[in-house]
Parts: sequence; C-alpha cells; structure tokens
Amino acid sequence: MLTLYDYFRSSASYRVRIALNLKGVAYEKSQVHLVNNGGEQNSQRYRRINPQGLVPSIEEAGHNEPFILHQSLAIIEYLDEKYPTPNLMPEDLQAKSLVRSFAYKICCDIHPLNNLRVLNYLENDLGIEEEQKLQWYDHWVEEGLLALEAQLKTIRPLKFCFGDTPSIADLCLIPQVYNAKRFHIDLSEYKRIVSVYDRCMDLEAFYNARPEETTS
Repeated sequence: MLTLYDYFRSSASYRVRIALNLKGVAYEKSQVHLVNNGGEQNSQRYRRINPQGLVPSIEEAGHNEPFILHQSLAIIEYLDEKYPTPNLMPEDLQAKSLVRSFAYKICCDIHPLNNLRVLNYLENDLGIEEEQKLQWYDHWVEEGLLALEAQLKTIRPLKFCFGDTPSIADLCLIPQVYNAKRFHIDLSEYKRIVSVYDRCMDLEAFYNARPEETTS
C-alpha cells in the first residue's frame, strides 16, 4: 500500500492527489498539518520521513524497507512510469520537453515564491505587513500566469494545455489557478488558462483532489 503524506492546502500535494486519482491508484493519506501544533512538518516523526520537512512525500512498502520519495514532480513521474495508463507525458521528445518546461515554470518559478513557509518568513521574520505580503503574492502569481498564458497562445487551442488529455502541465497548473482564485486574483486576462481549468474541473480526478474534498 502507498501512503501519501499530504496537506490539504499544499499545491504540491494537490498535484500528486490529481495524479493518483487519474491513475486510479489506491492509497492511504497521512495528514501533515502545516499550521497546527506549530507545524506538524517540524515533528521528529515527519522529519524521519522527509528531513526537509516539506509535503508531499510518498511511502511504499518494500521487501526489506519502505521506499520513500519526496518532491511532487519526482513523485508524479514515478507514478507515471509505474502506472503508465493514462500517460501523463507525450511520447514525442519535443512535446515532452515543452510539457516539462511549462510545469517547471510553475513548480520552480511561481510556487516557491508563494508557498506557506516563504509567506510566513516575510510576515514573522521580516515584519512585512499583511497588505504588503498579499502584494508580493499577487505580483509573482500574475507575472507567472502572464508567461504561461503567452506560451499557451503560441499553440492552437487544445482541450488541455498540450493535448486532448491531461499532462503533468495540467496537474501543475490547476492548483496554481485554484490558489489564484482563493486569493481573489483577477483571471480575466488569462482566457486560455481559465479554459483549461474549467475543462479539468469537469473531470472527477481533478475535482475530487481539491482541498475541499480532502480531510483537513
């Protein structure tokens, strides 16, 4: 059995929940609440699972000792290779590279500047006011979404980001858009992104991975 160490509002965990749902993989969920009890990611128990203290992690029973893997994109690619249907990456090398590039723009450039530990550091350690913190969040999300929208406009409109079935690009985009909506960012300029988001929300695998559907 596979265990997902999860936090319901974590964008990175959200990506993995979508992948598990699309693949139809049975798993157990172990909640690591990033706020309660001083942040359960800081507990000795979880630090033994992930010394970095981040979610998600997966743990899979092995013959001798469990297999543990961190980082959402590494987890998703592991799941995609172990459970190849449906495939979350194109077969064509150039198409595959474009999907990865799009996903990395979200996971490496947008999300790290806006995750909880960064926002907490701005507020608690640097004394940034709430309004300034929200300006920081909005700036980096809007700059990132503009670049993603521009990239999607270079290709003909498709059902999802790069094809007629979801790819890793969509798995990374949807949690980012969900958070933008949560923070009341105006998405009217991002018509291609919103179109992809709406189509993804029509799929149970995406809809059921939302934070509202996840035990808090």
